[in-house]
Amino acid sequence: MSGTWCFDSKSGVVRLVEKPKGKVFVYIPSNEVITSYDILETILLSLGWERYYGGEPDLFQFHQRSSIHLISIPKDFTKFKSIHIYDIVVKNPNMFRVIDK
Repeated sequence: MSGTWCFDSKSGVVRLVEKPKGKVFVYIPSNEVITSYDILETILLSLGWERYYGGEPDLFQFHQRSSIHLISIPKDFTKFKSIHIYDIVVKNPNMFRVIDK
């Protein structure tokens, strides 16, 4: 059998998952997977976004001079969720996508 053994902490059961499901956040032009804020910031800067220092201590924020848009993401990468990805994708059409692993 092939697959991945996963432990369910709620039930205490270990089970074999044949096709582990997961998603990755990808920058389309280079097909690069976003795995850190360093990568994401480099890409956003290349797309014309600038760091915005608006006084929110728990957030990284980016804005574009040519628009009213503001991207806000938590400084803690473990709190980076699908709502933040959606915000980035919507404000950068045809540049990012979410795909299955």
